[in-house]
Amino acid sequence: MESAYAIVKYLHIAIGAAALIGFWTAGLARKGGTLHRRAGQVFLLAMTGIVITAVPMALYTLHRGHPNTAAFLGYLTVITATGTWASWRAIVDKRDVYRYTGAVFTALAVLSIASGAAMLALGTSIRAPLLIGFSVVGLYTGSDMLRKRRRREQLAARPRWWLVEHYTAMIGNGIAVHIAFLGIGLPRLLPMVDGAALHYLAWFGPLVTAIGAKLWADRRWGRAATAKPASDKTAPRPAPARAKTEPA
Repeated sequence: MESAYAIVKYLHIAIGAAALIGFWTAGLARKGGTLHRRAGQVFLLAMTGIVITAVPMALYTLHRGHPNTAAFLGYLTVITATGTWASWRAIVDKRDVYRYTGAVFTALAVLSIASGAAMLALGTSIRAPLLIGFSVVGLYTGSDMLRKRRRREQLAARPRWWLVEHYTAMIGNGIAVHIAFLGIGLPRLLPMVDGAALHYLAWFGPLVTAIGAKLWADRRWGRAATAKPASDKTAPRPAPARAKTEPA
């Protein structure tokens, strides 16, 4: 089992490196261009690989007798899978908000809330600020997704709703990649820089940076997504009028 875990771990690291390169290539490339699209596809494929390899790693951690760490890894897998799915489906379903906010969207929202609540409870019980702080991500993400599900007519009324959904989820994915590198990979590569300050900076620094990136992106692209009548494909269709018959 040790050798199998080592293979999965190093595969996970290699895929993570590819994701980091893909993220910055897509982020710095001209938006909508060929390089942006191809790099984004590589990034999302790598994120899918990260999610897949993270599952056996979490299970192995549980097997080794570290349930709290395994639970946190499982939680990170859930919110990463949610962001990866949303990034992809926002583009695929950009002409059909009902399909985008369908069963998978709802299931991921509920799972995010449940796992976030579990992390909040666990963090409170063992007095772990890291778990308590990061529980907010799942709780907020899931609640916001359910809100969009209930008000999808309003979401559809925004002309570029899919673009906002896409870059918001991609920013979230970027948090995951950079936390993994700064919080897990870097201390192992450079043990001399490890410490409590770096630990919290590595976990919460990307989160704070992502909030700033989200605000900047909203100012640049999100403001154009103001409400307007929904398209025929996303707006509810009125019932056909009944023909009136004249009395004989």
